[in-house]
Amino acid sequence: MSRPRILIVGAGFAGYRTARTLTRLTRNRAQITLLNPTDYFLYLPLLPQVAAGILEPRHVAVSLSGTLRHVRLVLGEADGIDLDARTVHYTDPEGQGGTLGYDRLVLAVGSVNKLLPIPGVAENAHGFRGLPEALYLRDHVTRQMELATAADDPKHCASRCTFVVVGAGYTGTEVAAQGKMFTDAMVRRQPLRAGMRPRWLLLDIAPRVLPEMDERLSRTADRSLRRRGVDVRMGVSVKEATHDGVLLTDGEFVDTRSLVWCVGVRPDPLVESLERPLERGRLLVDPYLRVPGHPDVFACGDAAAVPDLANPGQYTPMTAQHAWRQGKVAAVNVAASLGLGGPRPYHHRDLGFVVDLGGAQAAANPLGVPLSGPLAGAVTRGYHLAAMPGNRLRVAADWLMDTVLPRQEVQLGLVRSWNVPLDTASPELARVSAGPEKPGTEDDS
Repeated sequence: MSRPRILIVGAGFAGYRTARTLTRLTRNRAQITLLNPTDYFLYLPLLPQVAAGILEPRHVAVSLSGTLRHVRLVLGEADGIDLDARTVHYTDPEGQGGTLGYDRLVLAVGSVNKLLPIPGVAENAHGFRGLPEALYLRDHVTRQMELATAADDPKHCASRCTFVVVGAGYTGTEVAAQGKMFTDAMVRRQPLRAGMRPRWLLLDIAPRVLPEMDERLSRTADRSLRRRGVDVRMGVSVKEATHDGVLLTDGEFVDTRSLVWCVGVRPDPLVESLERPLERGRLLVDPYLRVPGHPDVFACGDAAAVPDLANPGQYTPMTAQHAWRQGKVAAVNVAASLGLGGPRPYHHRDLGFVVDLGGAQAAANPLGVPLSGPLAGAVTRGYHLAAMPGNRLRVAADWLMDTVLPRQEVQLGLVRSWNVPLDTASPELARVSAGPEKPGTEDDS
């Protein structure tokens, strides 16, 4: 008798945890296939430290084949799902199409950059959802600082060393905190014109930084950012973006060549093609993560609207913590559908959150206990090391090296602005089909 075929689409927090748990539960009694555009699981919470030159990119990328034994990895992007025929069509990295059949399907396709209808943003801003975007930002910030140092015109210098981050959630707050430290370190070794300093603006229409967190931790983060020199502006966002700057909703025009878009995420557009009930773009599932009407299909992570049993009538938020836990429950329920154990609903208990504010500073509330300063920094790094499914020693070594050695301030130029458009359904991949309008030019210089 042939083994049942389990197909997992996506290897983010939810998909990776599903695959890892299923290998333990099925014990080689099922054929597990993982479809993903890349051959690694990306530990997203540490991406700001990649952009700031603290961590090496490969150290936050955990090998799928190296850590998921007995799982068949297929490289490709899913672009069509036939629920009746039980097939998933995909396109591999070289543009060739293929089809995978399944007996059980787990959709864990995650999310992409959230776009807003603001003139010029799609053309002039860059997101922060994948390694290519982090590598681009690291090169871009370094380039702008080097050009600012060499500039003769004070206005030109000021625009080069001004950086605008939109979105004061976890990602935007950490990008601004780490970025300010990175550019300040560069200036100490290579000063700008007399009286000039790097300027980082953090904008959000929300009334406070980190609105998802407890107000006490929000105030801690706000105070830490301002003390470091970040210009925090709440209740303000971007009205229009151009190549030379951004017009803010309060009427001010900021001269800058750097607009980092961290306003949030939206579910992967793939789920819309299923023509199943959606909740704000997320695929509706029951508490057991099953798609209604299709008992062989499960969904979890950012692309799934999972009922929040702790808050009846609501759905769990799109966070890595929920995706990681849902991945485990999805695996349990897939195994149960094959006669291996019993099903269970997804019910969570809030374990708290951590936000790295650069250096020894952080804001955290593990198990509801609010912490700040170096103690929160130690808890935050300890949490990340415990949560990472691999590369722990490499990450710890990078942190140690960063405390004793200066960061390497070089731009490799491997990822250019046209490789990482904001409007993309695949932020984990660098686009290679486009290029600058004129050969040999750099459109973000």
